[in-house]
Amino acid sequence: MLNYKPAISAENVSVRQDGRTILEDVSFEVKEGEFIAVLGPNGAGKTTLFKVLLGLLAPESGKVRVLGGSPRRGARDVGYTPQHRRLETDLALRARDIVGFGLDGNKWGIGFGSRKRDAKIDKVLDEVNACGLADAPVGRLSGGEQQQMFIAQALITDPRILLLDEPLSNLDISHTQEIVALLSGICRNRGVTIMLISHDINPLFHTIDRVLYIANRHAVMGSPEEVVTGETLSALYGSKVEVVRAAGRIFVAGAEI
Repeated sequence: MLNYKPAISAENVSVRQDGRTILEDVSFEVKEGEFIAVLGPNGAGKTTLFKVLLGLLAPESGKVRVLGGSPRRGARDVGYTPQHRRLETDLALRARDIVGFGLDGNKWGIGFGSRKRDAKIDKVLDEVNACGLADAPVGRLSGGEQQQMFIAQALITDPRILLLDEPLSNLDISHTQEIVALLSGICRNRGVTIMLISHDINPLFHTIDRVLYIANRHAVMGSPEEVVTGETLSALYGSKVEVVRAAGRIFVAGAEI
């Protein structure tokens, strides 16, 4: 961790959509260079929170600060990978084309090639261990390889914050471990602040710094050992939750993680 300057802060934040309160009186602070897992059941508001941090959605009340200012749509210092969708197998674009959209995807058409642009793409592909995929058709890549490509796309503007929405979903154990190790290296080596939404704490437990757990419109933040306990989760859900540790894994009973 580089220092203790806040990268993200939320103070008494409430968010409503379609007449329904999604988040209520949520407060937390993320330090620069932290690796944070965002956990909670489907529909709890995890992706909604990311939309607020990206400047795509304004909270009904409370204050949100990202890198010292208000969230801004399209900020280049905040990288983002949305929930992963498999690309069509007949998609003609190469991996380097998709990564390049991170530089000029907001412009009409595909950006013109240049040595500087190509060097930038090659650099981030190398950083995510995907140089050999540069000219491969993206639709032919495995789920793990596509995820490497999307992470490279998010990194290409040299962001200070990286928001990842379920990058581990639909990956096998091997690729999950590879992506977690890759992100940990990016966080530690670049000093990038990472917030990662996941439904499984197990592959992240020994890598992340802290957990932000969202449920029942509220949130609690702390170390994995502090948050993923029966007492803490029971208080958050407002009902009995049991946390069992067995065979080196964590199982949560009575609630969806």
